Amino acid sequence: MDLHQLRVLRELADHGSIAGTARALSVTPSAVSQVLTALQRQFVAPLTHKRGRSVELTDAGRALANAAVSVASAMARAQVAVDEYLGDLSAIVRVSGFHSATVTFFPALAAMSNGADHPPVECVDEDVAQDAFPALTASYDIVIAHRMSHTYPWPSQRLTAVPLLREPMDVAMRADHPLAQYESVSPTELVNESWVSTHAGFSPADMLEVIAASAGQPMRVVHRINDFTTAAAMVAAHGDLLALLPRYTARPPAGSAVTLRPLAGVRAVRNVDVLARPEQTTRRAVSVVLGSLRQIADSLVESAEAHSAN
Repeated sequence: MDLHQLRVLRELADHGSIAGTARALSVTPSAVSQVLTALQRQFVAPLTHKRGRSVELTDAGRALANAAVSVASAMARAQVAVDEYLGDLSAIVRVSGFHSATVTFFPALAAMSNGADHPPVECVDEDVAQDAFPALTASYDIVIAHRMSHTYPWPSQRLTAVPLLREPMDVAMRADHPLAQYESVSPTELVNESWVSTHAGFSPADMLEVIAASAGQPMRVVHRINDFTTAAAMVAAHGDLLALLPRYTARPPAGSAVTLRPLAGVRAVRNVDVLARPEQTTRRAVSVVLGSLRQIADSLVESAEAHSAN
């Protein structure tokens, strides 16, 4: 068993298919299959099994893939010890983020990277469904991801997850909407309203399903738009539309025709987290960028709370 074999198995766990593993490693699917066959010869228990035309990991295979994370972390620490990897702030740190995060985090992060004691950063937007965020850690040092509080946590066996924000999802409406007179709104008050929501598989479409379940009736979605800025513009232009907007990362600017009202009776919270492979967090450059992201997140909360107080 060698490091390359473990890496292939780990990529299979992250990407879920031989084709996806081959793309991540820039090799052919046949090469991936050959490595898996060689690795299997060293174990009695099967590491993979076929499901239709695809190949999946068995429990033994997943256990070995999780162990490969520890091996990779140990190798990263060994490299740090010999080449002072921890102290290197000159290497570019690649950061990906979903769209509403790019608007709020990336400009401030890029400005910070101009400092003498801050590593350079490369910011890339990646708007994917929630379950696709972990696989992005194969391509980026840091992944800014989101998940709703009622969904399963990130796979901690393979990833390091650092919380940045826990932001409520508020109901956005125009200031002259009848519901704007209330301090908060309940699911039953939202029945028969017209909604701008995201595509299925993206938040907050899943949150709207929770609201519908609480109200006992489906919500009427008339537009599917993933970009929160566009959704807010739709609400501002059409007084009968509602949308769910995150309170901190996509809050309408001061003076906007759009106002936010918290939900009552439903826990509607979006977690914004940083995901990274464990060995990446041993790098000083990554640690510095992570600290900068936390600082930006704290500023977002302070700004939103100050706005609400006024």
